[in-house]
Amino acid sequence: MTLNLCVLTPNRIVWDSEVKEIILSTNSGQIGVLPNHAPIATAVDIGILRIRLNDQWVTMALMGGFARIGNNKITILVNDAEKSSDIDPEEAQQTLEIAEANLSKAEGKRQLIEANLSLRRARTRVEAINMLSQ
Repeated sequence: MTLNLCVLTPNRIVWDSEVKEIILSTNSGQIGVLPNHAPIATAVDIGILRIRLNDQWVTMALMGGFARIGNNKITILVNDAEKSSDIDPEEAQQTLEIAEANLSKAEGKRQLIEANLSLRRARTRVEAINMLSQ
């Protein structure tokens, strides 16, 4: 038995196919979803989506949004998403270093919040690449 997974951003469909299982980062922690999961709607955190296709795992960096699970169908609506295989490791590491520098230079509440979000996004992209190489 499989699940139909659809990952959407405002600009494109990132994923639309059958999967065996997913592990999703939500605002209240990670959840695993197998076929016949109870219906749920949840907020998606900035984090990693792990997708199992038969015996292979694929990772994706998600940048926050919402997910709806029910009737063996998972719809994930996010601000942005990247498959780990599509992320350039050098660019991701450089973006992480810039985000860390921006956080240390942030002044005021708004800049601090924006710098923290940029850092979380950059760390998630690097983490997605590191999971790919394991």
